[in-house]
Amino acid sequence: MNIRTTIFFLFLLSVMNSGCKKFLDVVPDGVATIDYAFRQRSTAEQYLFTCYSYMPKHGNPFTNPAFGAGDEFWYFYPYKDLSGYPLNQASWEIARGTQSVSAPLTSYWTGSNGATNLFKGIRDCNIFLENIRQVQDMDDYEKDWWASEASFLKAYYHWWLLRMYGPIPIIDKNLPIDASQQEVQVERMPVDSCVHYIVNTLDSTMINLPDYIQDQTTQMGRITKAIALAVKAQVLVTAASPLFNGNITYTSFRNKAGQPFFNQTYDAQKWVKATEACKAAIDFSHSNGNTLNKFTLVGSTLPAELQVGMDVRTAVTDNFNEEVIWGNTNSMATDIQSLSQPRPNATNGLNVSFYGMASVPLHITNLFYTKNGVPITEDKTFDFGIRGASTRVSTDADKYYIQPSYTTAAINFDREPRFYADLGFDGSILYGNGNVTVTALNHLEAKQGQYSGWQGTPNNYNATGYWSVKLLNYQNTMPSATTYIIVPYAWPTIRLADLYLLYAEALNEANGPGGEVYDYINKVRTRAGIPSVQDAWSNYSNNPSKYTTKEGLREIIHRERNIELAFEGQRFWDLLRWKEAERVLQVPIQGWNYSKSDVPGYYQINNLFNRSFQVRDYFWPIAETDLLTNKNLVQNPGW
Repeated sequence: MNIRTTIFFLFLLSVMNSGCKKFLDVVPDGVATIDYAFRQRSTAEQYLFTCYSYMPKHGNPFTNPAFGAGDEFWYFYPYKDLSGYPLNQASWEIARGTQSVSAPLTSYWTGSNGATNLFKGIRDCNIFLENIRQVQDMDDYEKDWWASEASFLKAYYHWWLLRMYGPIPIIDKNLPIDASQQEVQVERMPVDSCVHYIVNTLDSTMINLPDYIQDQTTQMGRITKAIALAVKAQVLVTAASPLFNGNITYTSFRNKAGQPFFNQTYDAQKWVKATEACKAAIDFSHSNGNTLNKFTLVGSTLPAELQVGMDVRTAVTDNFNEEVIWGNTNSMATDIQSLSQPRPNATNGLNVSFYGMASVPLHITNLFYTKNGVPITEDKTFDFGIRGASTRVSTDADKYYIQPSYTTAAINFDREPRFYADLGFDGSILYGNGNVTVTALNHLEAKQGQYSGWQGTPNNYNATGYWSVKLLNYQNTMPSATTYIIVPYAWPTIRLADLYLLYAEALNEANGPGGEVYDYINKVRTRAGIPSVQDAWSNYSNNPSKYTTKEGLREIIHRERNIELAFEGQRFWDLLRWKEAERVLQVPIQGWNYSKSDVPGYYQINNLFNRSFQVRDYFWPIAETDLLTNKNLVQNPGW
């Protein structure tokens, strides 16, 4: 961990369509010594942006393992771009079972195979903190502010590594250049020690971080107190969850001195701390004006069905809407939109300028509730026989969800509004894409040979018949047969609905079911256009008392998070911290038979992959070369 003696100078790029500066997207401009870097304010600011440059790109489907290593997206294999060139999908290879200790995929430990080296990021943050006080042309308040940003980044990089690797070395200060061989041999610390360090570091930033960004032209994307509070809530909820709280699976996982990395005794007090952190983050966000998103189209009133859908979609795709607590301006949603875009009927011919091949498996679509707000397996009014490949013809009553008089899967009918807001499928309506009228809505036709379906080309098709249209900015257009204009947005790394559901989860685990728990779940459900938890289960579920027990409400909350935060990079980390991945991620990846052009042929379940998840997959392996270099490191179990 020697101090680096050179840095890259950086310049800022403006964010498309927002007028905000990008503080993480950086390019080299020259080299200088550390002393020169902190000689004046301008160069010190450039070094701060170097610290930001390591931030994981949360909305990038190629570098965020939550998009590839989980089960919300699948692709045809081998995965290639439109010209047939293999694309970097290292994290998807993890889902396919090809993770290894020789060259770990998406390794944020070493910065390889689709990831940045976060230990280098931590080192640069420490360099910044060691030197910022010597800058002459800055006021102390600004030095305090920037130091708090660097401290937050250091804590966040430790946090990202903790989620991926479990126990990690804590690098609070850089080692001196003349450090001994023994000093360089850093050790992994127990999980509780890591959490304590991260939380304490976040707490230290609160005093000097701004409550919110006041100058959105020059400072958007920088860290605020609201972001720090929200991240602290995430950390403490994760620390209280089964993977890190009393996990007896790792009884024998110890350091070289025999000290256990995981506390084997469940600590209920961790959930109490998590509730306090979540409530503090929510209250502060409310005081800053954060509310659940409401879509407004000037000069137009949408039907209720479309209004709810756009409330849900634009909570993600509308730049810096009032629900977004942390919009990551260095992770603009471009590739992920191209991968999620189906070809609607309003396109100019068979437009092939986008990918459209991020395919949503059937088991993910089945997570969404019925129109009554309960799971399809619990709704006593739902026809359980339609969960297979049966079909049904739509009517005019379905016109804002499904093209009238169109034959599609019966399972696509009578579902909650988020099902139609989040998913595109054969026969579904797609609002936007250059058409915001309600009299001639775009729709999809996804069987082989139809404009949304497989055209026989090897490198551009959806493998399951479902697209994640939730991630599409409704302002995207396809003006010609060879042009697809994407309107990017800053990735909503944390939004208010996420905090509401974290708080409900923590309250239930700490105290069991109660009015406040229901209230925060129902805030999200009301915006989604479905009945409250109490009404839905009491009136429509074949298990009407489920919500009255801690275990039953836990299952409800978990599912609510899976639905509300679908395709946002949350489900994968949730399944890990809940310690449910070893069960849930064993489900086969299935879809409709995309290669068939007729209704009976298309609506046959096609098995794409039998994925597997082992206990060892909860944490990334450490590269063998690192273990050989540092004899104090211990490999993660199973690797």
